[in-house]
Amino acid sequence: MTKPSPDSGKRATPADHAKGHRARMRGKLLEKGSAALTELEILEMLLYAGAPRGDTKPLAKRLIKTFKSLSAVLRASPDELRPIKDMGDAAIAAVKIAEAAGLQISHSRVKGKPVLTHWMEVQDYCISKLAHEPIEYVMVLCLDSQNRLIADETVSRGTVNQTSVYPREIVNLALRHFAHAVIIVHNHPGAETKPSRADIEVTKDIKKALAVMGIALHDHLIVAGTSCVSFKSLGHL
Repeated sequence: MTKPSPDSGKRATPADHAKGHRARMRGKLLEKGSAALTELEILEMLLYAGAPRGDTKPLAKRLIKTFKSLSAVLRASPDELRPIKDMGDAAIAAVKIAEAAGLQISHSRVKGKPVLTHWMEVQDYCISKLAHEPIEYVMVLCLDSQNRLIADETVSRGTVNQTSVYPREIVNLALRHFAHAVIIVHNHPGAETKPSRADIEVTKDIKKALAVMGIALHDHLIVAGTSCVSFKSLGHL
């Protein structure tokens, strides 16, 4: 018979369990890769940065329940995140820096590269940028003579179902970046993929205004949820 250790009668504390759980989660990530993790597990681990101790799984579950997906959690604003129980500034910062990292990775896949040969990456970037925005935005991608992305800027923000954009704003932006061509992108928060009559008419006006300055309008993309619809493919350009 062996002598029991001094700690053998102690019950594991929540902190002990959390510590062991975190070690197991890190081991899973390092041994099997990020593809082996669920959205909940990824979010749980992201929240470690905002909670050096304790169990972050309950908070991760509350966030997924509220926002429905990991991507929606990452795109939520601080004001939307703050009402969630236990969601303090440190946790909010952890979520938003993860969003920033994702956008930087997506942007690096298209920056300085010919957009026509990296078309799927361009669409993925636009979706990452605008899919979860609650109001309409208009973004312009500026391209050089080799159709490489040299700049992208948001030129307008509006309401849940409309925004105003003026051809002269698009032209001025293109000239400022010495663009040879541009792609317009705007989102439909309601996930409607069909362009409105106003969308079609303003696109024609922008194309004419750009043409006067010798700048081409390659396409106009609508981001609707996780879809990206091309005006050119619909026959509107």
